Amino acid sequence: MAVIAGALAIPHISYISILPELIAMGAPMVMLLWSATTRSGGPGRWTAFTVVASVAAFLASVEIWVKVGTHPYTAVAGAILVDRFSAFLSGIFAVAMGLFALLAHDWAVREDESGPELPALGMLSASGAMLMAAAGDLVVVFLGLEIMSIALYVMAAMNRRRLASGEAALKYFVLGAFSSAIFLYGIALTYGATGTTNIARIASYLASNVVVSNGVLLAGMAMLIVGLGFKVAAVPFHTWSPDVYQGSPSPVTAFMSAVAKAAGFAALVRVLMEAMGTLRLDWQPAIYVLAVLSLVVGGILTVVQRDVKRMLAYSSISHAGFVLAALQSASAAGRSALAYYVAAYTLMIIGSFAVAGHVGGPGDRSQDLSSYRGLSSRHPAVGFAFTILLLGQAGAPFTTGFLAKFYVVSAAVGNGSYTLAVVAMLSAVVTAFFYLRIVLGLYGSEEPSTPEGPPGVLEPQPALVGSVGEPQASHGAEERGSVVVPEVLVAASATQVIEVSEVGAGTSVVLALCAAATVVLGVWPSPLLDLAKAATIIF
Repeated sequence: MAVIAGALAIPHISYISILPELIAMGAPMVMLLWSATTRSGGPGRWTAFTVVASVAAFLASVEIWVKVGTHPYTAVAGAILVDRFSAFLSGIFAVAMGLFALLAHDWAVREDESGPELPALGMLSASGAMLMAAAGDLVVVFLGLEIMSIALYVMAAMNRRRLASGEAALKYFVLGAFSSAIFLYGIALTYGATGTTNIARIASYLASNVVVSNGVLLAGMAMLIVGLGFKVAAVPFHTWSPDVYQGSPSPVTAFMSAVAKAAGFAALVRVLMEAMGTLRLDWQPAIYVLAVLSLVVGGILTVVQRDVKRMLAYSSISHAGFVLAALQSASAAGRSALAYYVAAYTLMIIGSFAVAGHVGGPGDRSQDLSSYRGLSSRHPAVGFAFTILLLGQAGAPFTTGFLAKFYVVSAAVGNGSYTLAVVAMLSAVVTAFFYLRIVLGLYGSEEPSTPEGPPGVLEPQPALVGSVGEPQASHGAEERGSVVVPEVLVAASATQVIEVSEVGAGTSVVLALCAAATVVLGVWPSPLLDLAKAATIIF
């Protein structure tokens, strides 16, 4: 045993270099221990604790940003890359974690959930995303991927009284496990071809050696792209996205669409642009095809949907196409455009799903387009904020969305990918129809409608609360003692809930922050743009 212990070399760990990850991992453990030892209190304390942890993780990311400057380095025996790219994305994940906590609070109040499970899982998932952004080894990328994904599988099923939530979690778990297996096999093939899984060593090996027979390496690279393609919902690996987005609770969908997608793109940057940068002539055509397919399919299928959450799911596929177009350029301008797009998209999509959660009501059942008609008259501030966020995603001038698309197209043109740039602009025009259709409905006349669900499916839902605070009919069949409330009794109460429900405090804060950032950083883009350009200083 002494000989074995002497042979083990314990690496030096710079804890400040992984402080955001440590906060995101340690805070939920403290929260769960706290909940196990106390009985009093509601979801408000968990929200406050999560927001404080998010601020601490953000400040730790800022500290790393300032400390690393233009001299990136490795930590934990090369397993972690400490550079401004990882610090930038860790800050985005910390912000998303705090916004998610505020939305989760309103959801917990509405669904009568008082436990700390949802915010705790959100922090754990964010810690996995931070690991993926800072990974210096393919094994660390996989560990971060699994930490992030396993938490998301459980979060998707958090609404235990809704069958669609469990179905979404099951679909996400099956396809997520499948994609993780493909990614892991890609790591094995890459190790077999290069003799290492360390990103810096893979780059050094490929730069100093001429691989005569590179079939194993190319197969491994293809599997790595496929595995991460599932996570970012790029076509043709997108099929899980609409159903999972629709079935999951709206705060979870917001978190998933922002954090999981950004983490996937961060991993693609590490794997393709850093580890396999010398093979860019091999992977650029594959990313080119994925970008075109995502832009075309996401844009076309968006305009034929009537469920707003499914619309946002397909539009997120189109957004993934834009980020892939930036990645395909394999240039500093492309990395800068990718970082800017991810930051702008995170705020816009979280704000959009905040509105979807409010309009959907208990069980997220009121997501038809007709449910959004007249929203500006019922809640003028919500309607105005949603308008800003939708116009931002459409790429309207004086919003971050316009600049994000502009920088992506500029990077594609600078790389000579003129066809891809044209496809991206045409896709933006097509998806603008969807966004403008919702905007026009927000300011149209109000038409009460009943929520729609899958035919023949009865889903247990929580009791609805009317203007006087009394329980009313459920969205689906729910057993209360010996009484079963059928789904046909929903019609009268569903419209009333949309009309009388007040906007939660957490939702109000999220909408104010996201809408304000979309406009302010669109009119005055220098701060975010400078950060995005500095984030291209990678290891």
